[in-house]
Amino acid sequence: MRTRLSAAIIAIGLAVAMTPAPPAHAVTGSPAEAQVRPETIDAYAHRVRKASGMPGMSLVVTHGRRVVHAAGYGHDSTGRPVTARTPMRVASLSKSFTAAAVMTLVDEGRIALDRPVAAQMPEFRTADPRAARITVRQLLNQTSGLSDRTVDIGATQDAGSLREYVARLRTARLTTDPGTRWAYCNVNYNLAARLVEVAGGRPFGDYLRRRVFAPLGMNGSAVSDRDVRPADGHHSLFGLWIARSEAPGFLDGSGSGGVITNAHDMGRWLIAQSGQAPRTLNRAALRTMHAPGPATGDHRYGMGWAGEEGGTGPARLVHSGNIFTYNAAQAIVPSTGYGVAVMVNGAGLTDVSWSTLEGLLTLIDGRTPPAPGRGGHLTELALGLIVLVSVGLGVLAGFRARRWARRRAAAPRWRIAPRLVPALLPVAVFAAYPQLVSLIIGGRAVTWAQLTYFAAPLTIALAAAALAGLVAVALRLWALARFFRRTGGGDAGDRPLQVQAASPQR
Repeated sequence: MRTRLSAAIIAIGLAVAMTPAPPAHAVTGSPAEAQVRPETIDAYAHRVRKASGMPGMSLVVTHGRRVVHAAGYGHDSTGRPVTARTPMRVASLSKSFTAAAVMTLVDEGRIALDRPVAAQMPEFRTADPRAARITVRQLLNQTSGLSDRTVDIGATQDAGSLREYVARLRTARLTTDPGTRWAYCNVNYNLAARLVEVAGGRPFGDYLRRRVFAPLGMNGSAVSDRDVRPADGHHSLFGLWIARSEAPGFLDGSGSGGVITNAHDMGRWLIAQSGQAPRTLNRAALRTMHAPGPATGDHRYGMGWAGEEGGTGPARLVHSGNIFTYNAAQAIVPSTGYGVAVMVNGAGLTDVSWSTLEGLLTLIDGRTPPAPGRGGHLTELALGLIVLVSVGLGVLAGFRARRWARRRAAAPRWRIAPRLVPALLPVAVFAAYPQLVSLIIGGRAVTWAQLTYFAAPLTIALAAAALAGLVAVALRLWALARFFRRTGGGDAGDRPLQVQAASPQR
């Protein structure tokens, strides 16, 4: 029983992964356009919220130069209704905004995509001489060679500015030569944001506001919660959504995940990225942003966007954004001119923003999306069951410790330790838990504190199983020690353990 439980816990643990996501062309008409009505979108969004229990959601659908629908659903952590103008953290969707800021400076000749970053920002130094060859294009394509595995991510988390962030990369090394392999790493885009500051002559947030947000009319967007303050987000705990402030880390002013925006503004952004807005960027710059880098392989990563085949639908450009209390997703379908963005104020074991985006893209393609799933609830229910079973097994181990000790004491002592291994297996899994999750998500840095957010149900299940294993081992060893004391410390195999049956009365 305990061995099977351990195997189940390992299987569930290894199934949990965070996945980061993925050019603008002429807009053509879509045969499905008549089906993509605001009431259809609303109906689908309400079904998603009912199935997922997500506290709040906002979304926008665009086509060509117009917004088809922008709306909010549910409430934020203060109880206020979510609207199309409710501020939301969009996490890694920020990368596309950072890339746009870089491209405005490329257009002006103040940044060169194919010159080394260090030549344009001399403060960038690492412990690896190969870093001197990293180009700006490689930063934006995520092919710089920088990786969470060889950067002290913990040292960067409490940086107070982008300048300080870059200074804390002095001990970093590369995992590969620049330009040879794709690896998703937030450091790339924080370096790019600092380069915007150096080349643009003003703080990153100020530059983004003046050169990207303001020209598009994105007046409710910022890169710092000092300028636009979102409510706390949520994470799910066995189906109950808990309001909580975001996990500590470098977000304020971050080029990799700091943008705060809303559905109304995201509509303007999607229109611009489809090449249909006032010219913050020319079409050549948009094509550069959207085209996959030469070393990105199957990831087809451009600059804050990644190309993705649409399954049974048309190809699209996408990116997801995942932090610990908010999730977001965006997509552009170049062949039809549609754009979609979804933002949710909660994070769970399944990404509701991404599944909702997929459903809306299916609607746009003229097909019926599958009913919103309850996979997240079922997973958390299974994890809750593991917690209850683990507690039960721990209690059972206490009641059965003496019997276990009597049975094992008759055997040679060297055989006792292997009998304890199954109970200790969950302990080993829990001890290696952050490293296992890091391995699953491609080497991204993971801390214990972060695992108390969206992964809390899994963390609690693993902790309960580990505690049950420790209790079982401790009680068995305690019972065994008591048994040996009573029997004089010798091997019980030298003594009869069976109780003679009483002779019947005659």
